[in-house]
This record gives sequence, structure tokens and C-alpha cells, in this order.
Amino acid sequence: MRRLWGLVLFSIGVGMAIKVLIPTTLGLLIFIVGLLVVGYHLFCRC
Repeated sequence: MRRLWGLVLFSIGVGMAIKVLIPTTLGLLIFIVGLLVVGYHLFCRC
């Protein structure tokens, strides 16, 4: 189940990172990086 949540969070983070091409705020950037880190951590069980 952790791998599934990790993949979901990582995928959301990647999708939002694509949105960065449009002007964004610092809070959104921090949120995107957080999703990527947590998703990767849950998926890889580091």
C-alpha cells in the first residue's frame, strides 16, 4: 500500500511540476517539492 501511495504522490508532484512552466508562487513550489520527496520516499522505502 505504501508503494501505491508513493506512486500516487510522486505522480501528482510530477504533474504539478509541469505546471511550473506557468508563473507560480513560492508556496506552490514548496508543495510540489514536498510531494515529490514524500512520494519517492514512500515508493522506494528508503
